[in-house]
Amino acid sequence: MYPELSGKVAIISGAGGSLGRAVARRLHAENVRLALIDQREEALRKVSAELGLQQGSVLIGALDLTQKAAVDAFVAQAAATFGRIDILANIAGGFAFSGPVHEMDMGDLDAMLSINTKTAFLLSAAVARAMVGAKTKGRIINVGARAALSGPAGIAAYSASKAAVLRLTESMAAELLEHGITVNAVLPSVIDTPANRQAMADADFSKWVAPESLADVIAFLASDSARDISGASLPVYGRA
Repeated sequence: MYPELSGKVAIISGAGGSLGRAVARRLHAENVRLALIDQREEALRKVSAELGLQQGSVLIGALDLTQKAAVDAFVAQAAATFGRIDILANIAGGFAFSGPVHEMDMGDLDAMLSINTKTAFLLSAAVARAMVGAKTKGRIINVGARAALSGPAGIAAYSASKAAVLRLTESMAAELLEHGITVNAVLPSVIDTPANRQAMADADFSKWVAPESLADVIAFLASDSARDISGASLPVYGRA
């Protein structure tokens, strides 16, 4: 547990998904106040209900994170509602096989760059502006992927989009250093989610990374224990 997190404010994107819900639960257990983002309002209301969050104690936003105006408006609303933003967990994203580059449809590349890179860019930028303006020594945590470190066959679009997230992390860490804001990334291998189990039914799920395990690492990066870590990409591979 990290007592210093109590009362702080976290924005979590992709909060309706398996990892997003796990991070919401983990930070809620630290008494962190939550602003939750997902494209599906119903999923956000379900998460709020699961955590027992009362109306007024949580802010939810069903929005398209590729739209700058919507992102900026939600961040401004969160800052106004809670008076501050201390933590951003950039979890929204997706995966798709794209096939060989020479056979790839450009739509596949555009989709991966949009859902993984553009979303992280727009939300990180908006939250960083709020943190710098308020002189908040905040924490920004991005979700990369082990595939960002190499280029496996058949997933070039995904690999490139996650590699861009790592470069974004490093650049922002350097830019925000003087403001006391840390920016880091976690690099999971395969996260144990229902969707991944369905897609890879013959895999050994016991080797994958549990969402709760990854949520623990994110909570650590949000805590004062990680105050001197910035620009890092932490591998969280499990046994996969």
